[in-house]
Amino acid sequence: MTTPPPGLRERKKQATREALREAALRLAVQHGPDDVRVEDIAEAAGVSPRTYNNYFASREQAIVSAVTADREVRVAAAVAARPAGVRLADAVTEAVVEQYTNTGEREHEALLLITARTALRDAFLDATAGIEPPLTAVIAERIGERIGDAAAPTARVLAASVAAAVRIAVDGWLRSPETAGGAGSPGTGGLVVPSGSLSDRLRAALAPLAPAFDAAERGARQ
Repeated sequence: MTTPPPGLRERKKQATREALREAALRLAVQHGPDDVRVEDIAEAAGVSPRTYNNYFASREQAIVSAVTADREVRVAAAVAARPAGVRLADAVTEAVVEQYTNTGEREHEALLLITARTALRDAFLDATAGIEPPLTAVIAERIGERIGDAAAPTARVLAASVAAAVRIAVDGWLRSPETAGGAGSPGTGGLVVPSGSLSDRLRAALAPLAPAFDAAERGARQ
């Protein structure tokens, strides 16, 4: 799937979005998420609060976006990059696992910040829904389905199912009994420290979707 390079206007929008999410995370780390206002984030990024509202609906969304930025697009791109001969179910699973588990030290530190607040955890989980639109386009291309065809919703259903599976896996990972000092434990201030294998949870959550992906591929070959 070939995507044309973004134009100047789109590049400016991307730069503004990046500046906002980086400012949000930086201020949250410095002052604590509860003491960061939308006005503070906008000022740090050099834009007006009104401009901020064109990009993010809340401070939590902006902070979380610093960790999840463009991940949904990267998942779709990773699926598209797999050779055509690779089973679609495997391509999707490996792309999701790759993009959700290959994080650096900065992302890990930000994740600890995010899991320390219920509102941020919820925003982090909500971000999984962003997988659906770009993944729908990639799946549709693989199975020969036209986007927007009401009579052929397979790609959208599959992509939505992937998003739901990822949310379930991540939620289970955050709430795992393996989690050190689980949420609400005395002395932790509600901090959740993710532990255990997120990749295993993702694979387990996505495994039931494999037959549906296989059926869609068979239908495309007929």
